[in-house]
Amino acid sequence: MQYIANTEADKKEMLKAIGVSSFESLIANIPQSLRKFKLEIPAGISELELDRAFDEIGALNKNFKHHISYIGGGSYDHFIPAVVDRLAHRGEFMTAYTPYQGEASQGTLQAIYEYQSLICELTGMDCSNASMYDGASSLAEGALVALRFSGRKKILVPTNVHPEYREVLKTYLSFIDAEIIEITTKDGVVDETFLEKSLDEQVAAVILQQPNFFGILENAPRITELAHRTGALLIACVNPLSLGIIEPPGEYGADIALGEGQPLGNAVSFGG
Repeated sequence: MQYIANTEADKKEMLKAIGVSSFESLIANIPQSLRKFKLEIPAGISELELDRAFDEIGALNKNFKHHISYIGGGSYDHFIPAVVDRLAHRGEFMTAYTPYQGEASQGTLQAIYEYQSLICELTGMDCSNASMYDGASSLAEGALVALRFSGRKKILVPTNVHPEYREVLKTYLSFIDAEIIEITTKDGVVDETFLEKSLDEQVAAVILQQPNFFGILENAPRITELAHRTGALLIACVNPLSLGIIEPPGEYGADIALGEGQPLGNAVSFGG
């Protein structure tokens, strides 16, 4: 929306309509000490000067090109091809919403289809949605699917799953009839003996992060086997970039696979 300034005639007409003679009369009840009519705004500068000023400010920032970051916890520096930003900033992607009118949304529908197809190829799963808000909410939604599908009440979550993911899961399940049971770890990985003892006929799903929060690979096939023995689903939380190297969840029998899409195309910023 464009800014349209009020002319003097417009101002007089509005003041007359509300029954005051001047702008000063309109704000008469505001103490003088609280009024601030003059803003200390510096004089304008040229575009070239502005560009140089921003460059100077930007030079104060430090990024992964200058320093090695060990922040971890889901925030990792990785190469992003230039085409990703170019495509992501196109209006049909930036402002796209649910394509209610199919005949007017063929480009968006095609992009979603290609995305789903590639995610299936990457994860080894039969189908893919498109998509959730982030990895943490995907984990919680996966747990809800397992609870509804099985009719059971328990979700087993290892303590080496990302702590923020576990907090989101607790929030999602706090108002429904469900119980989260934490599975201890041993030497950084899931304690399989403790997991086996915790499984019973009321467990809807076992959650597994691969690699886990500490960057260690779990024995995913074994944990999947333990979960399936009692009819529980295996929910795999994965880093999509890792699937070019490690075994995808579909191959070790995961029932639900999910993850954070940030590594596929978004740089880390403001520390995470």
